[in-house]
Amino acid sequence: MTAIIEAAGDPDETLRSAQRGDHDAFSRLIDEHEAMVFSIALHFFGDRDRADEIAQDVFVRLYRSLAAIESSSHLVFWLRQVTSRRCIDEKRRFRLRAVPLDEADARAVESPEPDLLLERRLRELVVELPDAQRIAITLRYQEDLDPAEICRILGIPLRTVKSHLYRALQALRKKLGDC
Repeated sequence: MTAIIEAAGDPDETLRSAQRGDHDAFSRLIDEHEAMVFSIALHFFGDRDRADEIAQDVFVRLYRSLAAIESSSHLVFWLRQVTSRRCIDEKRRFRLRAVPLDEADARAVESPEPDLLLERRLRELVVELPDAQRIAITLRYQEDLDPAEICRILGIPLRTVKSHLYRALQALRKKLGDC
């Protein structure tokens, strides 16, 4: 019982327990990180069902790759990287046209006094961005990562990340200005 209480408080111990085959510890890892994974996929696709599918696939991949995860911080990096790549691969494979969100998901968007019309329009515009720009914007502003972290996650040069962010912001400004 003491080990369970200790594991619940220490993310690295929870990870080690999951690596040893503790299914409850793996469930705790999912509970702790599912909102982040879902949020990235939701903001990329603008479709809750697709985001759920991506999140499920990412956690299946995590289960299979659990032994390779070195620490709780590595786990967060790994989840962001796999989720981002999985979104891009899914989009390329099926050539989907993303559907804009009808409403904000409580797990993904929280704002003290939101301008709901602006937020909705912005989400619609982000979904229309090219894949590389969309994932860069999602990681930067939804996940609050700096460009250096984004380049590590996506495996692309820092200048490329900055270029994607710059072009995405320019496109969003232009489209918002046209409204």
